[in-house]
Amino acid sequence: MRILQIIQQKQYRGAEIFACQLSSHLMNLGNEVEIVSIYDGDALLPFKNEIPTLSNQDSNRYLDLQGWKKLADIIEGFKPDIIQANAADTLKYAVFSKLIYRWKAPIVYRNASTTSYYIKNHFSKFINSFLLFNVDRVISVSHASKRDLNKVFPFTKNKTVVVPIGIDPIKTAETAIAFSPRRSNIIHVGSFTREKNHKGLLSIFKKLTTLNQNYFLHLIGEGPLRNVMEEEVHQLDLIDSVKFYEGVRNPLPYISAADILVLPSNIEGLPAVLLEAMFCKTPVVAYNVGGISEIVSSQTGSLIEKDDEDNFVNAVLKTLGNPDFEQIETAHKMVIKDYMNKEIAKKFVEVYEAVAPQPPKGE
Repeated sequence: MRILQIIQQKQYRGAEIFACQLSSHLMNLGNEVEIVSIYDGDALLPFKNEIPTLSNQDSNRYLDLQGWKKLADIIEGFKPDIIQANAADTLKYAVFSKLIYRWKAPIVYRNASTTSYYIKNHFSKFINSFLLFNVDRVISVSHASKRDLNKVFPFTKNKTVVVPIGIDPIKTAETAIAFSPRRSNIIHVGSFTREKNHKGLLSIFKKLTTLNQNYFLHLIGEGPLRNVMEEEVHQLDLIDSVKFYEGVRNPLPYISAADILVLPSNIEGLPAVLLEAMFCKTPVVAYNVGGISEIVSSQTGSLIEKDDEDNFVNAVLKTLGNPDFEQIETAHKMVIKDYMNKEIAKKFVEVYEAVAPQPPKGE
């Protein structure tokens, strides 16, 4: 099959990284894959071919005739069997380009988060309803994401399937990271956006440091709220206990070096970073939001109800003080068995073939 993947931006964010990893596995399965990015960026994403850019700014995403035409031209040249829109503005570009320039390829939309979180008014509900009506299939990253989408937009029930995210393990020894063994190293990986709740994370960390000064927080990620969070670190007098990282292409060595990974997000679809931590045998503590409960349970980690900072702190203390090695091993085996991208890619192909059946071989 010929598959065109549309990503939001050339950035180190879960949706973009997964789309690139997925595309590489799809190519290994014998498919032809191209990726196009709506907005430019500095990230060196894990895809061997060039990734062209449609537009340089998001201010005109509702009326970017030039960008929609550029997408149509790419489709005309590549002639894909399937277009996959990967979250955010990619859906707008795919649908508006198709309606205006009349190309025929079916659109698959990858729903990687919690839709209701973004539907703030009648206009956003109307426009998203219109966009989703014009896609052929929705692939939700978790059963929780599917339920949420179907509740907000009931007409999507018959066009939504669940295919989870997976991971691509990279040997951590190749770029080994060593954190100080004299302190407990806590890590968080995620874009600096309101969804990831860095402010709540710093509040939790502040509570930990009042109990023990020997904790250190490593923050890996980029995003619009990074400067705000750097200021928050100063305000909380945590400057000597927090380190920010950016431009990290492969977080696994950092995750592997940490004593624990924490994820107190406001919303999630099914975060790959938890799977990566489990693969690295780094214990996890996370809020029970979105599809997190589909991978984190008492058998694989610590699941805390949203905004319960005190119980989150207690779970971190318990995990650091007495790691549950049976729990860590169970989580690792689960990831190996069910969440490797090499196998996840085959499930995507099944969805593509159902939407755009290919002629029998020989025809």
